[in-house]
Parts: sequence; structure tokens; C-alpha cells
Amino acid sequence: MSPNEELRTDIVTLTSHIIAQQQLSPKPATGDLSLLLSAIGSACKWISNVVRKAELLKVIGATGVTNVQAETVQKLDILSNEIFINLLKGTGRAAVLVSEENEEAIFIDTPRGHYCVVFDPLDGSSNIDCGVSVGTIFGIYELRDRSSKPSVKDVLRPGTEMVAAGYCMYGSSTIMMLTSGQGVDGFTLDPNTGEFLLTHKQVKLGKKKIYSINEGNAHAFDDAVKEYLHSVKFPPAVNGKVPAYSARYVGSMVADVHRTLLYGGIFMYPTGKLRILYECFPMSFLMEQAGGKSSTGRIRMLDVVPDNLHARAGIFLGTTEEVEKVEALYRKMDAAKK
Repeated sequence: MSPNEELRTDIVTLTSHIIAQQQLSPKPATGDLSLLLSAIGSACKWISNVVRKAELLKVIGATGVTNVQAETVQKLDILSNEIFINLLKGTGRAAVLVSEENEEAIFIDTPRGHYCVVFDPLDGSSNIDCGVSVGTIFGIYELRDRSSKPSVKDVLRPGTEMVAAGYCMYGSSTIMMLTSGQGVDGFTLDPNTGEFLLTHKQVKLGKKKIYSINEGNAHAFDDAVKEYLHSVKFPPAVNGKVPAYSARYVGSMVADVHRTLLYGGIFMYPTGKLRILYECFPMSFLMEQAGGKSSTGRIRMLDVVPDNLHARAGIFLGTTEEVEKVEALYRKMDAAKK
């Protein structure tokens, strides 16, 4: 260490942050949610380790089977799913688990289980062979009635009722972004100590004009989306200046949303592929907590009520200004059809 360098001592770990947030809760805190969030942190550490060693462990590639989404299951999907399920079960605080990889909900018989966790254990896994950043997405609901037997009705609810959500991105570094309704904080995994450390405090959405969409699907886009894309590619001058937009698209929702959260702009997946419960809702919760907006194009995403565990929707999320431009174009399109 050089004389001009200072050893960082203002250390906040994920665990200490969770405990501090628990103490700020307006409701009487039992510590159950804190235990679940800590278990999710542990699961993400394990998945991060497996992802980084995937080639060495020979777990790169497909298994040859498809999941309930009719998608090819990667070997890492199975490992990540098992890690997540086992660690959440071990807390004794989860009553219902919903995973992208399981057709049905998993019900856990425990008297202390008062929470439902919905998750995509490894988003973007189909691209992992070429080293693209992948991630885990999760959201948490509290049981509606602790005296009743848990059911799928406990998760088929609007995203506004989630009590916590986040994602963990496995890229050049492992970063977890988390909200429990009191803003968004980010934690980076220190490989030397094995701890998630607070590195992004109270994140606010960036201001850059970046649009992110898979234009290979342009043939399937609504007219509203096509018109929006034309407007950002050929924007009119404002006060004599032409606003310059940049196009960025990774193809991994976690990576694309992470960039949008930090830099600004809009992420769009209008063709209805993304799952509402464990992809759209958690990302929308985070985006709103960071000062942004999320929409189906017609209504607020968090107001949607999914009709099944793996229901899908189109999504537009990012800065309020850009999302509202898309919504205005949908209103224009719908009015023209009447």
C-alpha cells in the first residue's frame, strides 16, 4: 500500500445491511425475512463460484431436455436451481417456492414458513458458453394469511405486494442489487473475504439516453414500438440540438437491466417472452425504487395480476421519460384502432 492510499474501514456487509433494514421496518420484525435474504446471498455466492468454474467442472452446455418454458435446459440451470431451493428450504422460513425450472410451485411444510420466494436461478444461461454475464433474479411475497394453508394464490398477486426483490449478476464481478422497499442498494462480492460489501448506496437511475432491445424480433413488434425506435434513431432537434441515443443490447436480462439502472435509458422486451412473477416484477420493483418506471406499454407492470405461475408479458422499464413516450405511442395506436 502506498503512503497516499488509505485502507477502507467503512465496511458494510450484506448481512449487516439486512439487519439494519430490519430495524427500520415499520412492522414488528421477526427476523424471518432477514434470514431469507441472507440465504439468497449465500446461494448467489455458490452460484457465482460454479459459474466461474463452469468450464473446468464440465457443466457447460445443454442437458438435452426442455423445461416448462419449452427452453433447452442448461446443466448450470439445474445446479443453480438445486442450490437455490436447498438453501431456501434450509432457512425454515419459506413456505412456497416458484422457480422458472419447475412447472409447479414447491410447498414446504414448516410452521415458521411465512414467505414465498419466486426466482429465475440463472437468467441468460443459454449464452454462458461465450462468457456473457448471467444472473439470478428473485422476489419475495409474505403469505396473505398465516393461519391458512399456503397455495398458489399467495404468489398470483400484483407485484406491488412484493416485500423484497433483487438480482445478482455474475460478470467481471459478482454484484447483487437489492430492495426491500426502502431504495436500492448494491453489493459487490469480495472474493478474498467471501463477503458481499456495500458498493452502490441508494442507487438512482442514470440519465443517459440508451435504448436496449433485440431488434432481430422487429418483425413482431407493435406499431407503437416501431414508431418509438424510429424516434430514437432519427430524433427531432430540441432547441437546435439533436439528442443522441446509444443502442446497447447484451441478451441477458440481468446485464441489460443492470446497465439501464446505472446508466439510464430504457430496456424493452415487447414480444411477451419474459415471465411476470420472477423476471418482470422483481426488475420493475427495483426500477421504481431507483426512481424509474416500468410498464407493459399500457399499464404499470407491478399492477398486473398473473393468471399462472409462468405467465408472460411484454415490458418496458427505465427512465420515466422514455417509458412514458412508449406508453403515449400505445395510446395513440389503440385510439387509431377504435
